[in-house]
Amino acid sequence: MTTQTLTFAAARSRAHGPTAALWHAVEVHRAPADLDGACELTVCGTLARVSTEEHWPVRGADVCPACATGR
Repeated sequence: MTTQTLTFAAARSRAHGPTAALWHAVEVHRAPADLDGACELTVCGTLARVSTEEHWPVRGADVCPACATGR
């Protein structure tokens, strides 16, 4: 029997026009060591590149409100 631990990783979206890049939360269903910095689907439904250097929750004003409250 295996036990699955739910982990949240931090991911950075791209800036689009006047919209700033935001930090998002990504539900990770595998070992954090298996993350390779690829784009993942975030809690709010956008695609963002996972950052292995940052940990969720990220502090700052540039955090996605939906990801901050939706996890």
